[in-house]
Amino acid sequence: MWQEENNKLYRKFQFKDFSEAFAFMTRVAIEAEKMNHHPLWTNVYNTVEIWLSTHDAGDVVTDKDRKLSGKIDALVASR
Repeated sequence: MWQEENNKLYRKFQFKDFSEAFAFMTRVAIEAEKMNHHPLWTNVYNTVEIWLSTHDAGDVVTDKDRKLSGKIDALVASR
């Protein structure tokens, strides 16, 4: 579940292994690029952490972030 903290939406995802985590990041990257909205994220082995905020709105959470978080949730649900 996404949490809103420090003017960002945050969520941690865990996968079976590094390959699954990287494949997820690739799918997210494609969706983010389509929206021209790029997340701050980290990846360590099977864990991906994502923070979303809209930089050109002053680094706060906007509908753009909520839309991307929904797309990310859909990617997770479809795996």
